[in-house]
Amino acid sequence: MSSTSHLLSNCILCPRKCGADRIASQTGYCGMPADILVARAALHMWEEPCISGAVGSGTVFFSGCNLKCVFCQNHSIALGDCGKPITIQRLAEIFLELQEKGAANINLVTPTHYIPQIRDALLLSQEKGLTLPIVYNTGSYENIDSLRLLEGLVDIYLPDLKYYSAELSAQYSHAADYFQVATAAIAEMYRQVGSPVFDEGTGMMKRGMIVRHLVLPGQTKDSKKVLRHLYETYGDHIYISIMNQYTPLPHVAKFPALNRRVTAEEYDKVVNFALCLGITNAFIQEGETAEESFIPPFNMEGV
Repeated sequence: MSSTSHLLSNCILCPRKCGADRIASQTGYCGMPADILVARAALHMWEEPCISGAVGSGTVFFSGCNLKCVFCQNHSIALGDCGKPITIQRLAEIFLELQEKGAANINLVTPTHYIPQIRDALLLSQEKGLTLPIVYNTGSYENIDSLRLLEGLVDIYLPDLKYYSAELSAQYSHAADYFQVATAAIAEMYRQVGSPVFDEGTGMMKRGMIVRHLVLPGQTKDSKKVLRHLYETYGDHIYISIMNQYTPLPHVAKFPALNRRVTAEEYDKVVNFALCLGITNAFIQEGETAEESFIPPFNMEGV
């Protein structure tokens, strides 16, 4: 059990503050007990170029989620429908195995509810020779106190900023306070890692932050507000990834406004707005990116 296991006996790791005794197998909003459930651990080619590079990001997909967005692109693992329980020792081994496979970094996807266990696994794997940059890949519904447990361990933060509107975040992510919580969390992430640092030879990010924003159908005005906030707050000290890969999976059929892809015109409006603001440190997607290739099989590979 984690040396920080007391944090799981009355769990307030995330802003939901459920108070579940996960050590006693109770589950809160995230749906996960104290056991670490992982659905996939493999090289992943579909992150931003400075994260995946030519070799791939060593991506670990954790089961469960404290947001459970209705349009979730990783629906099956967010609900905890798949995943293999592993120990902290096994998680540390997985990090080292990904390093041996040539991964560019260790990429922790939806890790919030496992922060204490991840912290212990990182410390253990680093004692055994892990030297790769650590990427924390999150929906940003985070407690600042929990993020501080990772200070000095995470090199790259890869947070979402999904919404500006409280109405949208309440409807689609069951979190009316999302913008306030997420922007405070992103500020803490930036405090920890600072401005971006890249490897001069490979162009790979070694340290810093990339904030992702997934454009949703019909929500270009909200996207513009998100981008304005990020640029007015951080300027060129972060990168912004403007994504058009939204895929309307079957479970969004009951949300008609979401049951289509983003049009080229919608995406272009958001990108052009970013350019007008003066954003230059950005990643954009071209062509038909809303494909299944962005949603890997959660078949317990590498677990």
